[in-house]
Amino acid sequence: MWGKDLRKKELGYTFADNSLFPMKAVVKTNFLLPGQESKYTGKVRDVYSLDNGYLVMVATDRISAFDVVLPEGIPYKGQVLNQIAAQFLDLTQDILPNWKVAVVDPMVTIGLRCEPYLVEMVVRGYLAGHAWREYKAGNRILCGVRLPDGLKENQKLPQPIITPTTKASEGHDEDISKEDIISRGIVSADEYEQLEKYTLALFQRGTEIAAKKGLILVDTKYEFGKRDGRIILMDEIHTPDSSRYFYADGYEERLAKGEHQKQLSKEFVREWLMAGGFQGKEGQKVPEMTPEVVAGITDRYIELYNKLSDIPFQRTECEDVTARIEKNILNFLQKK
Repeated sequence: MWGKDLRKKELGYTFADNSLFPMKAVVKTNFLLPGQESKYTGKVRDVYSLDNGYLVMVATDRISAFDVVLPEGIPYKGQVLNQIAAQFLDLTQDILPNWKVAVVDPMVTIGLRCEPYLVEMVVRGYLAGHAWREYKAGNRILCGVRLPDGLKENQKLPQPIITPTTKASEGHDEDISKEDIISRGIVSADEYEQLEKYTLALFQRGTEIAAKKGLILVDTKYEFGKRDGRIILMDEIHTPDSSRYFYADGYEERLAKGEHQKQLSKEFVREWLMAGGFQGKEGQKVPEMTPEVVAGITDRYIELYNKLSDIPFQRTECEDVTARIEKNILNFLQKK
């Protein structure tokens, strides 16, 4: 059980009354769209490929951790992810082109279909999460990057590092080094160098935007693809599913005392799961996701949205969200 003491001490916020969330979470869609060629079901998104070169990406309310989709959906989570990603895609399009064409529903973006690079570019400015767990276990080389001795959890790194992972269609992504990516022919040396430059530039932009909001962008990941010979930024960007944020206020004091940082990210879900004995390993069981837990996670996602966005979050309530989504997609496609 996610106890009151834990939530006050570790998470720094209060759960909402579940009665505030009358809508059911959208955990799957099953549309048959005009020109549909295929449908891909990811951990969070349902992605429809159309014969006109578009992708229809539905950000569902599914939530995953340790590469496992959890049994309960989180109301409004898909809307938060979709709308944050759309705003950051617009704020970074001067760095490189991205896949977004239109946001046709609070939970749906339609964009250009690209040939994806089969790596996720993870960039870290601080020693936290997976990187800290590896470091604490005694590993000083992460994805081919050597880390100095004597670092503390959540400490700022001397400079941001890129720690790529393989892009698994199922199961767990795996850490991989730049050298292995190139030697295996996953990405050519020239293109990988360009991906690194884009990754660091995007991270710098995200860091600057977060700082203006009183937040620290700790780490994040980017996915890239190729279309018409150009590298394109794909998928989501700087959302709580792909990124970790600390509150800047009190960061140094908490670091000095060895206390947990107050953060806005999905890490608090991972910590709750680990406290309940679950890390995605065989034979482990996900702790019970009570209505209070679900409502609390919704609160945290909306809190991050409101911290990052200049546009207040609007709860888009309706009786049949799936029908609304389908209608809005079809309205857009009929105009094309």
